[in-house]
Amino acid sequence: MEDQAQPLFRQIARFIEDAVAEGELAVGERVSSTNELARFHSVNPATARKGLAMLVELGVLERRRGIGTFVAEGARERVLARRGRDFAQQYLAPTVDEAVRLGMSREELHGLVDRVAESRGLYR
Repeated sequence: MEDQAQPLFRQIARFIEDAVAEGELAVGERVSSTNELARFHSVNPATARKGLAMLVELGVLERRRGIGTFVAEGARERVLARRGRDFAQQYLAPTVDEAVRLGMSREELHGLVDRVAESRGLYR
């Protein structure tokens, strides 16, 4: 789990969402149980349960009574759509704010974004 500033239950939810977005967890696939997630992330089971409940509420996961929690139909599309809507506010705005504080020009910022994107294989 990467973002230590976020509450643990959100970090767990993000971990599962990442797996859904990247295709590691497919529609209908069973997700780790509350206890499995708690052990894996070294957290209280209530914390893991809260992360799962958040994803159920968002329609990413569905509970099947007595057998577990599974990736819901359309989950990947929901995750990508929500993250796409939040992208500018969460990532671009703080980056632009910092560029302004550093006195970077628009061209310098664009060049920096291009170099980072190329280093990650975006423009290949």
